[in-house]
This record gives sequence, structure tokens and C-alpha cells, in this order.
Amino acid sequence: MKILMVCLGNICRSPMAEGIMQAKIEKYKLSAEVDSAGFEPFHTGDAPDQRAVKVMKMHGIDISAQRSRLFRKSDFDRFDRIYVMDSGNFNDVKSMAASPDQMKKVDYILNILHPNSNIPVPDPYYGGEEGFEKAHQLLDAAIELVAVELTKGVL
Repeated sequence: MKILMVCLGNICRSPMAEGIMQAKIEKYKLSAEVDSAGFEPFHTGDAPDQRAVKVMKMHGIDISAQRSRLFRKSDFDRFDRIYVMDSGNFNDVKSMAASPDQMKKVDYILNILHPNSNIPVPDPYYGGEEGFEKAHQLLDAAIELVAVELTKGVL
């Protein structure tokens, strides 16, 4: 299973989600890969936001080596599941899809907890560290369920 986490700049939510998923892959010894991407070219090649790095480190996960990259059309071929953080990300991914089949791979990450609700993971970029902690809590709960479902072969 190859999973892609997507947000706007690929410096806050999606690198946090990638780091959490990687930790779950190791914890559950899953046969899976994870990556992250975004749509805002301003941060391409940048490390994750320092507040994201700090919060993740507090939870025992080091994301400091990650680098932002842009979402590519080829990601539809490379990944089995594409999880977005909000409706803007969903619409950005949808705008690059070549077919309805490609969109079958795409879902809001929090839909795993609240099916069909399309609840966003709030973007913590313009707030304080508490927003990054809240994003971590939401992502960790959702990704734990993703990992459990992978162990059961549900996903």
C-alpha cells in the first residue's frame, strides 16, 4: 500500500501526517510506503515548519529531514490512497485527476474517523503551537485507524 498525504504547502499538516504514518508503519510492521505533497510552490524544497517539527519531536517523531514537494499528476499512478487535509486540497487534487477512477483513491483523512463528513484538519500555519498540537491529535487518531485497517487488510 502506497499512501500520499496532501495539504497546501506541504510544510505543516501533510509532513506531520507522513511522519505519523511512517511511525505507524514501523509500529505495526506494515508493508506500506508514505509520502507527502502540496500545491503551493513557494515552499518547494523547504523543511517542515519548525513548529510542526517541534510538536512532532515532542511525540517522538522526527520529520526534520522531510522536504516539501508539489503534487504531480503521476501521483495518481504511484499511490493507492491519497489523503487530503481539507476541501481546498480536495479540489486541487480533483483538478488534476484525469478520470473518476483516479478520484476513487482520494479522501479526506478525517473521513476514516467520521465517514463522509469531509471534516478538515485545520491549517495551523497562521496560529500558534497549540494549532500544531491539535493537528497532531486529529491526524494521530485518524492515522491510527488507517494503520489498524491496513493490518486487517480492509484498506
